[in-house]
Amino acid sequence: MGYLNSVLSSSSQVHADDSPASGGGLSQNGKFSYGYASSPGKRSSMEDFYETRIDGVEGEIVGLFGVFDGHGGARAAEYVKHNLFSNLIRHPKFISDTKSAIADAYSHTDSEFLKSENNQNRDAGSTASTAILVGDRLLVANVGDSRAVICRGGNAIAVSRDHKPDQTDERQRIEDAGGFVMWAGTWRVGGVLAVSRAFGDRLLKQYVVADPEIQEEVIDSSLEFLILASDGLWDVVTNEEAVAMIKPIQDPEEAAKRLMQEAYQRGSADNITCVVVRFLANQELIWHGLQTTQINMCCVPTQKERERKGEHSD
Repeated sequence: MGYLNSVLSSSSQVHADDSPASGGGLSQNGKFSYGYASSPGKRSSMEDFYETRIDGVEGEIVGLFGVFDGHGGARAAEYVKHNLFSNLIRHPKFISDTKSAIADAYSHTDSEFLKSENNQNRDAGSTASTAILVGDRLLVANVGDSRAVICRGGNAIAVSRDHKPDQTDERQRIEDAGGFVMWAGTWRVGGVLAVSRAFGDRLLKQYVVADPEIQEEVIDSSLEFLILASDGLWDVVTNEEAVAMIKPIQDPEEAAKRLMQEAYQRGSADNITCVVVRFLANQELIWHGLQTTQINMCCVPTQKERERKGEHSD
Protein backbone atom coordinates (compact mmCIF):
# COMPACT_ATOMS: atom_id res chain seq x y z
CA MET A 1 0.00 0.00 0.00
CA GLY A 2 2.71 2.46 -0.83
CA TYR A 3 5.29 1.63 1.85
CA LEU A 4 8.82 1.63 0.47
CA ASN A 5 9.71 -1.86 -0.74
CA SER A 6 12.96 -2.00 1.22
CA VAL A 7 10.97 -1.48 4.41
CA LEU A 8 8.47 -4.15 3.42
CA SER A 9 10.93 -6.81 2.35
CA SER A 10 11.16 -8.69 5.66
CA SER A 11 7.77 -7.78 7.09
CA SER A 12 5.55 -10.16 5.12
CA GLN A 13 3.10 -11.83 7.45
CA VAL A 14 1.06 -14.69 6.05
CA HIS A 15 -2.32 -15.32 7.71
CA ALA A 16 -4.32 -18.52 7.76
CA ASP A 17 -7.22 -16.66 6.13
CA ASP A 18 -5.30 -15.40 3.09
CA SER A 19 -7.82 -16.94 0.67
CA PRO A 20 -10.51 -14.61 -0.73
CA ALA A 21 -13.37 -14.01 1.71
CA SER A 22 -16.86 -12.61 1.27
CA GLY A 23 -20.08 -12.29 3.21
CA GLY A 24 -22.87 -9.92 4.13
CA GLY A 25 -25.99 -9.29 6.13
CA LEU A 26 -29.07 -7.18 6.79
CA SER A 27 -29.76 -4.80 9.67
CA GLN A 28 -32.44 -5.86 12.14
CA ASN A 29 -34.54 -2.81 11.29
CA GLY A 30 -34.32 -3.51 7.55
CA LYS A 31 -32.83 -0.10 6.79
CA PHE A 32 -29.62 -1.30 5.17
CA SER A 33 -27.89 -4.39 3.83
CA TYR A 34 -24.17 -4.88 3.44
CA GLY A 35 -21.63 -7.12 1.80
CA TYR A 36 -17.86 -7.44 1.72
CA ALA A 37 -15.19 -9.15 -0.35
CA SER A 38 -11.48 -9.29 0.40
CA SER A 39 -8.53 -10.94 -1.33
CA PRO A 40 -4.72 -10.81 -1.15
CA GLY A 41 -4.83 -10.31 -4.92
CA LYS A 42 -1.40 -10.67 -6.48
CA ARG A 43 0.36 -10.12 -3.13
CA SER A 44 1.89 -13.03 -1.21
CA SER A 45 0.76 -11.60 2.14
CA MET A 46 -2.46 -10.02 3.38
CA GLU A 47 -2.36 -6.65 5.14
CA ASP A 48 -5.96 -5.55 4.44
CA PHE A 49 -8.61 -5.96 7.13
CA TYR A 50 -12.30 -5.06 7.21
CA GLU A 51 -15.03 -4.81 9.82
CA THR A 52 -18.80 -4.99 9.34
CA ARG A 53 -20.69 -4.63 12.57
CA ILE A 54 -24.26 -3.90 13.65
CA ASP A 55 -24.73 -2.88 17.26
CA GLY A 56 -27.30 -1.34 19.59
CA VAL A 57 -26.38 1.91 21.32
CA GLU A 58 -28.88 3.76 23.54
CA GLY A 59 -31.78 2.09 21.76
CA GLU A 60 -30.46 2.92 18.28
CA ILE A 61 -29.43 0.26 15.77
CA VAL A 62 -26.03 1.40 14.52
CA GLY A 63 -24.05 0.21 11.51
CA LEU A 64 -20.24 0.33 11.65
CA PHE A 65 -18.20 -0.48 8.55
CA GLY A 66 -14.48 -0.13 7.95
CA VAL A 67 -11.60 -0.95 5.62
CA PHE A 68 -8.09 -0.94 7.09
CA ASP A 69 -5.06 -1.23 4.81
CA GLY A 70 -1.83 -2.05 6.63
CA HIS A 71 1.75 -1.23 5.72
CA GLY A 72 5.00 -2.42 7.27
CA GLY A 73 3.16 -5.55 8.36
CA ALA A 74 -0.41 -6.39 9.32
CA ARG A 75 -0.26 -5.55 13.06
CA ALA A 76 -1.66 -2.01 12.90
CA ALA A 77 -4.54 -2.84 10.56
CA GLU A 78 -5.51 -5.86 12.64
CA TYR A 79 -5.35 -3.84 15.85
CA VAL A 80 -7.53 -1.06 14.42
CA LYS A 81 -10.06 -3.60 13.15
CA HIS A 82 -10.40 -5.13 16.63
CA ASN A 83 -10.42 -1.93 18.69
CA LEU A 84 -11.59 1.19 16.82
CA PHE A 85 -15.34 0.50 16.77
CA SER A 86 -15.38 -0.86 20.33
CA ASN A 87 -13.70 2.35 21.50
CA LEU A 88 -16.19 4.39 19.50
CA ILE A 89 -19.43 2.86 20.75
CA ARG A 90 -18.18 3.09 24.35
CA HIS A 91 -17.64 6.84 23.96
CA PRO A 92 -20.09 8.76 26.19
CA LYS A 93 -20.94 11.20 23.37
CA PHE A 94 -21.36 8.60 20.63
CA ILE A 95 -25.03 9.49 20.08
CA SER A 96 -25.07 13.12 21.26
CA ASP A 97 -21.92 14.31 19.44
CA THR A 98 -20.93 11.57 17.02
CA LYS A 99 -18.28 13.57 15.16
CA SER A 100 -16.26 14.38 18.27
CA ALA A 101 -16.68 10.77 19.45
CA ILE A 102 -15.22 9.52 16.15
CA ALA A 103 -12.25 11.92 16.37
CA ASP A 104 -11.60 10.86 19.99
CA ALA A 105 -11.88 7.15 19.13
CA TYR A 106 -9.37 7.49 16.28
CA SER A 107 -6.92 9.35 18.53
CA HIS A 108 -7.34 6.94 21.46
CA THR A 109 -6.99 3.84 19.28
CA ASP A 110 -3.83 5.24 17.69
CA SER A 111 -2.19 6.09 21.00
CA GLU A 112 -3.10 2.69 22.49
CA PHE A 113 -1.68 0.90 19.47
CA LEU A 114 1.57 2.88 19.73
CA LYS A 115 1.84 1.90 23.41
CA SER A 116 1.41 -1.75 22.46
CA GLU A 117 4.21 -1.41 19.90
CA ASN A 118 6.95 -0.53 22.41
CA ASN A 119 8.55 -3.96 22.20
CA GLN A 120 8.36 -4.19 18.40
CA ASN A 121 11.36 -3.56 16.17
CA ARG A 122 9.28 -2.88 13.09
CA ASP A 123 7.12 0.16 12.45
CA ALA A 124 3.64 -0.86 11.27
CA GLY A 125 0.83 1.48 10.22
CA SER A 126 -2.65 1.40 8.72
CA THR A 127 -5.19 3.47 6.84
CA ALA A 128 -8.82 3.55 7.99
CA SER A 129 -11.88 4.40 5.96
CA THR A 130 -14.99 4.01 8.11
CA ALA A 131 -18.72 4.61 7.78
CA ILE A 132 -21.02 5.00 10.79
CA LEU A 133 -24.80 4.78 10.32
CA VAL A 134 -26.81 6.39 13.11
CA GLY A 135 -30.49 7.11 12.47
CA ASP A 136 -30.72 9.07 9.22
CA ARG A 137 -27.04 10.09 9.39
CA LEU A 138 -24.05 8.62 7.57
CA LEU A 139 -20.70 9.74 8.95
CA VAL A 140 -17.61 8.86 6.95
CA ALA A 141 -14.20 9.23 8.61
CA ASN A 142 -10.93 8.73 6.79
CA VAL A 143 -7.21 8.47 7.47
CA GLY A 144 -4.94 7.53 4.56
CA ASP A 145 -5.81 6.46 1.01
CA SER A 146 -8.57 3.89 1.41
CA ARG A 147 -11.66 5.65 0.04
CA ALA A 148 -15.40 6.04 0.54
CA VAL A 149 -17.69 6.74 -2.43
CA ILE A 150 -21.49 7.06 -2.41
CA CYS A 151 -24.07 6.80 -5.15
CA ARG A 152 -26.57 9.61 -4.70
CA GLY A 153 -29.21 10.25 -7.33
CA GLY A 154 -27.28 7.98 -9.67
CA ASN A 155 -24.06 9.99 -9.32
CA ALA A 156 -20.71 8.87 -7.89
CA ILE A 157 -19.54 11.20 -5.10
CA ALA A 158 -16.31 10.75 -3.14
CA VAL A 159 -17.02 11.35 0.55
CA SER A 160 -13.43 11.00 1.67
CA ARG A 161 -10.14 12.48 0.51
CA ASP A 162 -7.01 10.40 -0.08
CA HIS A 163 -4.28 11.70 2.22
CA LYS A 164 -1.17 12.04 0.06
CA PRO A 165 2.08 13.81 1.08
CA ASP A 166 2.17 16.03 -2.03
CA GLN A 167 -1.20 17.67 -1.32
CA THR A 168 -0.51 21.33 -0.58
CA ASP A 169 -2.07 21.41 2.88
CA GLU A 170 -0.66 18.01 3.91
CA ARG A 171 2.86 18.90 2.77
CA GLN A 172 2.62 22.20 4.64
CA ARG A 173 1.47 20.45 7.83
CA ILE A 174 4.33 17.95 7.59
CA GLU A 175 6.96 20.63 6.95
CA ASP A 176 5.58 22.83 9.76
CA ALA A 177 6.11 19.85 12.09
CA GLY A 178 9.74 19.56 10.97
CA GLY A 179 9.33 16.78 8.44
CA PHE A 180 9.91 16.60 4.70
CA VAL A 181 8.32 15.13 1.59
CA MET A 182 10.43 13.71 -1.21
CA TRP A 183 10.03 11.73 -4.42
CA ALA A 184 10.99 8.05 -4.18
CA GLY A 185 8.94 6.36 -6.89
CA THR A 186 6.03 8.44 -5.58
CA TRP A 187 5.81 11.29 -3.07
CA ARG A 188 6.65 10.00 0.42
CA VAL A 189 6.85 11.37 3.95
CA GLY A 190 10.51 11.23 4.95
CA GLY A 191 11.17 9.40 1.70
CA VAL A 192 9.41 6.33 3.16
CA LEU A 193 5.61 6.50 3.48
CA ALA A 194 3.23 7.24 0.60
CA VAL A 195 0.32 8.37 2.80
CA SER A 196 0.35 11.45 5.00
CA ARG A 197 -2.11 10.23 7.67
CA ALA A 198 -2.28 6.80 9.26
CA PHE A 199 -2.61 4.82 12.46
CA GLY A 200 0.72 3.70 13.89
CA ASP A 201 3.95 4.60 12.05
CA ARG A 202 5.63 5.38 15.36
CA LEU A 203 8.88 6.65 13.83
CA LEU A 204 6.97 9.15 11.66
CA LYS A 205 4.20 9.93 14.15
CA GLN A 206 5.13 13.60 14.47
CA TYR A 207 4.19 14.03 10.81
CA VAL A 208 1.86 11.13 10.03
CA VAL A 209 -1.17 11.85 12.19
CA ALA A 210 -4.29 9.76 12.79
CA ASP A 211 -6.65 12.77 12.76
CA PRO A 212 -9.63 11.76 10.59
CA GLU A 213 -11.40 14.00 8.14
CA ILE A 214 -15.11 13.47 8.78
CA GLN A 215 -17.93 14.06 6.31
CA GLU A 216 -21.61 13.75 7.14
CA GLU A 217 -24.33 12.78 4.69
CA VAL A 218 -28.09 12.55 5.17
CA ILE A 219 -29.58 9.12 4.52
CA ASP A 220 -32.55 10.06 2.37
CA SER A 221 -34.33 8.72 -0.70
CA SER A 222 -31.56 9.85 -3.06
CA LEU A 223 -28.81 7.89 -1.26
CA GLU A 224 -28.54 4.47 -2.91
CA PHE A 225 -25.34 2.82 -1.72
CA LEU A 226 -21.86 3.29 -0.29
CA ILE A 227 -18.54 1.75 -1.32
CA LEU A 228 -15.60 1.52 1.09
CA ALA A 229 -12.45 0.07 -0.44
CA SER A 230 -8.69 -0.12 -0.11
CA ASP A 231 -6.49 1.38 -2.80
CA GLY A 232 -6.20 -2.07 -4.36
CA LEU A 233 -9.52 -1.15 -6.00
CA TRP A 234 -9.06 2.60 -6.49
CA ASP A 235 -5.64 2.24 -8.13
CA VAL A 236 -7.30 0.67 -11.17
CA VAL A 237 -11.02 1.60 -11.00
CA THR A 238 -12.42 5.15 -10.97
CA ASN A 239 -15.21 6.26 -8.62
CA GLU A 240 -17.61 6.54 -11.56
CA GLU A 241 -16.71 3.11 -12.93
CA ALA A 242 -17.18 1.46 -9.54
CA VAL A 243 -20.62 2.99 -9.06
CA ALA A 244 -21.79 2.17 -12.60
CA MET A 245 -20.49 -1.38 -12.27
CA ILE A 246 -22.52 -2.32 -9.19
CA LYS A 247 -25.58 -0.08 -9.60
CA PRO A 248 -27.67 -2.92 -11.09
CA ILE A 249 -26.48 -5.48 -8.48
CA GLN A 250 -28.94 -5.52 -5.58
CA ASP A 251 -27.04 -8.05 -3.44
CA PRO A 252 -24.23 -6.08 -1.76
CA GLU A 253 -22.03 -9.16 -1.30
CA GLU A 254 -22.22 -9.87 -5.03
CA ALA A 255 -21.50 -6.19 -5.69
CA ALA A 256 -18.39 -6.26 -3.47
CA LYS A 257 -17.17 -9.45 -5.18
CA ARG A 258 -17.72 -7.87 -8.59
CA LEU A 259 -15.53 -4.89 -7.65
CA MET A 260 -12.83 -7.13 -6.21
CA GLN A 261 -12.76 -9.36 -9.29
CA GLU A 262 -12.68 -6.37 -11.65
CA ALA A 263 -9.73 -4.82 -9.80
CA TYR A 264 -7.85 -8.13 -10.02
CA GLN A 265 -8.59 -8.51 -13.73
CA ARG A 266 -7.37 -4.98 -14.37
CA GLY A 267 -4.02 -5.87 -12.88
CA SER A 268 -4.18 -4.41 -9.37
CA ALA A 269 -0.89 -5.25 -7.68
CA ASP A 270 -2.22 -4.80 -4.13
CA ASN A 271 -4.52 -6.52 -1.65
CA ILE A 272 -8.13 -5.75 -2.59
CA THR A 273 -10.90 -5.19 -0.02
CA CYS A 274 -14.39 -3.80 -0.75
CA VAL A 275 -17.40 -3.18 1.48
CA VAL A 276 -20.76 -2.20 -0.06
CA VAL A 277 -23.71 -0.87 1.98
CA ARG A 278 -27.13 -0.52 0.35
CA PHE A 279 -29.72 1.78 1.90
CA LEU A 280 -33.11 0.08 1.82
CA ALA A 281 -35.65 1.72 4.11
CA ASN A 282 -36.00 4.88 2.08
CA GLN A 283 -36.45 2.93 -1.13
CA GLU A 284 -39.25 1.02 0.56
CA LEU A 285 -40.75 4.26 1.88
CA ILE A 286 -40.71 5.74 -1.60
CA TRP A 287 -42.46 2.64 -2.94
CA HIS A 288 -45.04 2.66 -0.15
CA GLY A 289 -45.41 6.42 -0.60
CA LEU A 290 -46.12 5.99 -4.30
CA GLN A 291 -48.62 3.26 -3.54
CA THR A 292 -50.32 5.45 -0.93
CA THR A 293 -50.40 8.39 -3.34
CA GLN A 294 -51.94 6.19 -6.01
CA ILE A 295 -54.56 4.90 -3.58
CA ASN A 296 -55.34 8.40 -2.38
CA MET A 297 -55.57 9.70 -5.95
CA CYS A 298 -58.04 6.89 -6.75
CA CYS A 299 -60.17 8.07 -3.86
CA VAL A 300 -60.21 11.77 -4.87
CA PRO A 301 -63.65 12.47 -6.42
CA THR A 302 -63.74 14.00 -9.88
CA GLN A 303 -65.50 17.32 -10.49
CA LYS A 304 -68.51 15.51 -12.06
CA GLU A 305 -68.83 13.28 -8.98
CA ARG A 306 -68.72 16.34 -6.71
CA GLU A 307 -71.39 18.04 -8.84
CA ARG A 308 -73.59 14.96 -8.61
CA LYS A 309 -73.26 15.24 -4.84
CA GLY A 310 -74.14 18.90 -4.93
CA GLU A 311 -70.56 20.06 -4.25
CA HIS A 312 -68.90 22.95 -6.07
CA SER A 313 -65.33 23.35 -7.17
CA ASP A 314 -63.36 26.37 -5.97
